Amino acid sequence: MKVLRNEEDKSVAEAQLPKVISLLDKLAKKNIIHKNKAANLKSKLTKHVNKLG
Repeated sequence: MKVLRNEEDKSVAEAQLPKVISLLDKLAKKNIIHKNKAANLKSKLTKHVNKLG
C-alpha cells in the first residue's frame, strides 16, 4: 500500500491497484482487518490513483 501511495506514475499505479485491492479483500475475509476498513482503504487508494496525472 505504501508503494502504491507513493507512486507518481499513473500507469504503474493502475497496474498495482488490483493487486492491492485483492490483498485487502483477503485480509478482510480472514478477519485480520474489518471489512469496512478494507472498503475505506480501497476507496482512498482508488481516488489517489484517479487523481494522478
